[in-house]
Amino acid sequence: MAITTIKSTYSLDVDSVRTLEALASRWDVSKSEVIRRSLRIALVAGDDTGGSVALEALTRLQDTVRERGVDLGQWERDLRAERAVAGRRLWFGSE
Repeated sequence: MAITTIKSTYSLDVDSVRTLEALASRWDVSKSEVIRRSLRIALVAGDDTGGSVALEALTRLQDTVRERGVDLGQWERDLRAERAVAGRRLWFGSE
């Protein structure tokens, strides 16, 4: 399936061009692909006011945990025990 592309011209400052080239090299993709990925990341990561949706969700989660008095130490121990059991099931085929 063909993907429609539109050629555009934009002016960037020197630091932005260097960043673009560095990301293209690091990710081993074209500069156009860096711009496409960056646009998708920006769309998912933030809202129109510049705030981060992900950061707001984390803050709400932390507030909820604090309000409910969740024992995070016990939660971690329980989770590790569950993972150990699941790992044994995968490795040995049973508990």
